[in-house]
Order: sequence, then structure tokens, then C-alpha cells
Amino acid sequence: MFTSQGPTLRELAVQALSSTEHGYDLLAPKFDRTPFRTPGRFLTATADALRPLGPFDAGLDVCCGTGAGVETLLPLCRGRVTGVDFSAGMLAAAAGAVGEAGRGGPAVDWVRADARALPFAGGYDLAVSFGAFGHFLPAERPALFSGVHRALRPGGLFAFPIGAPQPVTSPWYWALLGFDAMMRVRNLLWRPRFVMYYRTFALGGVRGDLADAGFDVRLLPLEEFGRRPDGSPRWRLVVARKV
Repeated sequence: MFTSQGPTLRELAVQALSSTEHGYDLLAPKFDRTPFRTPGRFLTATADALRPLGPFDAGLDVCCGTGAGVETLLPLCRGRVTGVDFSAGMLAAAAGAVGEAGRGGPAVDWVRADARALPFAGGYDLAVSFGAFGHFLPAERPALFSGVHRALRPGGLFAFPIGAPQPVTSPWYWALLGFDAMMRVRNLLWRPRFVMYYRTFALGGVRGDLADAGFDVRLLPLEEFGRRPDGSPRWRLVVARKV
């Protein structure tokens, strides 16, 4: 799963026994050499789906990690792009990879903040997030979505990909179920907690929380990832508009 330049098993074990924030501080220098980084296919598919909905002036990557989402926003935004994350280590890695000037495009800035208490008010046309929602318990989603809503201008968009649930017959269903069960046991027995679950971000509850936060929600199929036997998309882009 990992390249020779990626984290060792010992490093991953230390990370897993740390808090969520400190664990990512430790992992940050090698994060892009792990399977945890959002694959380029998802970034490209998201950008392709969002491009016709623009133009956008200012973009916000919520839980930006090492900056993959910020790089995705740069061609879509004309003015500036902000990456926000609570891990100082991840922000440092992102700044090193992407820089501050956007390579001649929009200006880029980095903000350290908890996504459950975003320090922004009405400055962005577009917000995205990739691969981070497993770090939030369902009870924390209202604060997260309300903060994004507050950060957007009227009519602004909050977009993120979401996958269809795995069927019970899929090995992935049981693998993700087992991982979440293991994490629940770990967090029951060990402090500080490391919050990371794969099965707590179901579309039905997410749509309801977005609506409660003041968003009008629609779904765009990401056809690149194909369809399930029942004809439904394997992946969709949630596009939530601030109303």
C-alpha cells in the first residue's frame, strides 16, 4: 500500500495512538506517499463538474491537508484560494507544495483553524472538501456545515464527492465495518481519541444537516466512476448552494 518513502508501520502506529491533530502533524511529511491522499481522479472529476457552475472568485478548501484540493481550486478561481486545516504539520506541507502565490494564478493563503469553528464570514464563492468527513462525528456536522455556510457569499457553493454505500456482498463493506469497529474500541480504551470513521457520513443524514444549515442541495453524478447494477451512480458530487 505504501511506497518505500512512505511512513513505516511503527510511524503509523504512533500516529494511530495520538490525537487526530497530532497524528496528522506526525504524518504530514509523508502523507502524499500514502493511499490516504485523495486520488487525482476524484479531484479532476470534481473540477470538471464545477467548472460549468462558475466563474468563481474566491475558493476555500475545508480540511485542506497537504493542499490537493487547493491545487484543484486554483484553475477554477480568479481571485484567491484559502486552505484551512487544524494540523500545523499538514499546513506546512501544503505551503511547501503549493506555495503562496498560486504559481502565477490566484493568491493562496493558509489558515490554521478547527473546521467546526471556521473563522470566515461571507468571503467565498466556492468551498470544497475532500476525504476529511470521517474525522467528524455526526453530532459535529451541524457546526461544520454552519461554518461553511457562514463563510460563503449568498449563492455560494459547497461541493464534495460522496460514494454510494457498499453492498453487503462487497468485501469493502466488511473491511470498512471492521475498521470502524476497531476505531470505536480504540477510542473507548485509549485517550486521546483519534476520530476516523468510514461509515458515519451517509447521504441521507448529510442532506438533512446541509438543509438545516441553510443550503439547497442537489446531486451531480460523477460518470467517470460508472454506475451500480441498479443504475445509480457509484459516486456523486454534492453541490449545496447557500440560500
